[in-house]
Amino acid sequence: MPCPPLPADAFGDRFALDTLPLARGAAGYAVQMLDTDKLLDRLTGTFLPVRSEQLDGLFDSFDDAYAGASAWVEMHCPPPEDHRLAIVPASFDHLLNRHVLIYGVLCGQP
Repeated sequence: MPCPPLPADAFGDRFALDTLPLARGAAGYAVQMLDTDKLLDRLTGTFLPVRSEQLDGLFDSFDDAYAGASAWVEMHCPPPEDHRLAIVPASFDHLLNRHVLIYGVLCGQP
């Protein structure tokens, strides 16, 4: 039986990259697993560390990131509310050849 659709804010409030007051510019949207430095890889649908050379973790839009996160939740999280994922702004450092978590590792608990 298919899971009911997730709410619009299931992975945090919708945001536009160009309106965020960021200390470092963002190159795209990423799906971060809370309490880790792992991002959802767009090609494999798995979570990889930001230092992984195979990681392709930048989505072009919030909607694309939301769709990727939703697909992962549907496959891995019964119940879906326990997903521990957030859509975050992220960048890519071409000198270090790795993704950058602009907000750092987000915690699931305050």
